[in-house]
Amino acid sequence: MITAREKKGKIYIAVFSAVFVLVFILSFAIGKYPISPGELLRVFFGKLTGATQTWTNEVELVIFKIRMPRVLAGAIIGAGLSVGGAAYQGLFRNPLVSPDVLGASAGAGFGAAVAIYLGLNYAMVSASAFIFGIIAVGAAYFVSARARRSQTLGMVLSGIMISSLFTSATSFIKLIADPSNVLPSITFWLMGSIAGVREGNLGLAAIPILGGMLVLFVLRWKLNLLTTGEDEARSMGVNTKVMRVVIVTAATLITSASVAISGMIGWVGLVIPHFARMLVGYDYRVMMPVSMLMGASFMMLVDNLARSLATAEIPLGILTAFVGAPFFLYLILDRGRHM
Repeated sequence: MITAREKKGKIYIAVFSAVFVLVFILSFAIGKYPISPGELLRVFFGKLTGATQTWTNEVELVIFKIRMPRVLAGAIIGAGLSVGGAAYQGLFRNPLVSPDVLGASAGAGFGAAVAIYLGLNYAMVSASAFIFGIIAVGAAYFVSARARRSQTLGMVLSGIMISSLFTSATSFIKLIADPSNVLPSITFWLMGSIAGVREGNLGLAAIPILGGMLVLFVLRWKLNLLTTGEDEARSMGVNTKVMRVVIVTAATLITSASVAISGMIGWVGLVIPHFARMLVGYDYRVMMPVSMLMGASFMMLVDNLARSLATAEIPLGILTAFVGAPFFLYLILDRGRHM
């Protein structure tokens, strides 16, 4: 028998699925070259059915070569960061944890900065960012494994330390970089953007992002047990050490691959799980898919604003901070009134 809570969860999943589809379609219509939803659907159905072409080559080029990779990247990255943030918040039992808590973003930022400083192409910049993101988390986990007390606390502290080291190293690269050419490229990349995403690098990044999301989605019911505490989870038959490694590995792949193609985009993995939790509660069986859909829709909306609010494109990291920081200020003030 379906309970009222399960019915409510299914309704939320259906609603946000519809929102996702709507935002996905509208994202193709927004830009310097406007395309109406009707024309977009006509092109899609025409391509699927092999109908006679009734649209211009320019419209097809804009849809499939320019906007398709960008919209898909926004959806995948937003969903991935949100799921990774939700998983980390459950693993560490801390609502202030985000996907970069173990240093993945800082390590990826350093890797990208080094590659840009060396004059490497976009593919090599992405590869360097992905590799150093994994190295950073590996270093944090290696240090935390030597912790004599709580390994969970050790992981958080190690992540803060590793993030600080890689952030300092990135600052050093910016200090010695050419201020007229290289430094602006590093600075803009670190602020986040998916303007340069193309089919090739999107396809490579999608593999670890979607793979990590699938793992976390399958394990979402075990996250419910981990939130009760490690002792309680072990008493229910959960191997907490293996679960911790699997969750950290999956979230690291998601975060490193996302940062590798989009730069450092903050707040998404921190704020979106909070929104989902406020709506559907702490049940990860429902909260995880809602976070996924909300994150994908949110990132597409933010990217639409980034390429339409001003003549020059606004970095995504700036816009996500404008949304995330006020929301957390509201949470602090709201909880303060109830204390």
